[in-house]
Amino acid sequence: MRSLFAVLLSLFLFGAHPGLAQPQPTLPQSELVIVTSGKGPQRFTVELADTDQSRARGMMFRTSMAPDAGMLFDFKQEQMASFWMRNTLIPLDMIFIRADGTILNIHQRAIPGDETGINSAGPVRAVLEINGGTASRLGIRPGDRVQHAIFGNPPRK
Repeated sequence: MRSLFAVLLSLFLFGAHPGLAQPQPTLPQSELVIVTSGKGPQRFTVELADTDQSRARGMMFRTSMAPDAGMLFDFKQEQMASFWMRNTLIPLDMIFIRADGTILNIHQRAIPGDETGINSAGPVRAVLEINGGTASRLGIRPGDRVQHAIFGNPPRK
């Protein structure tokens, strides 16, 4: 009986219940630019997660992301931020960004499925998730500037 319950619970949590083990639909998209000190401006198309529900779902259950894509988590005001990789299937770089658009810290190559907390080094307005290894490859570092409408400095076209 216990094993039947465990199987039914697993099906409910990870596949039989519609929507739970599915990636969230694509969120509203916008342009974001990171102005690096070494390699110049780096352009991304980001999805904006700006509600409790969209921030909680994040990149869970997604199997891929375009090389120039990302997800921007907007907390609307500065606060300490902590993320984990539960149900996240791809490695990610997490870029923690202050309200003025300055990068505070970066966690590179977060491990899929890892439930260890990944924290901001101080209060941040937003967190940008991009493909793992991208920050290093593009020379993105703390102190670089992020241009996006939520920081009051939208990128120029």
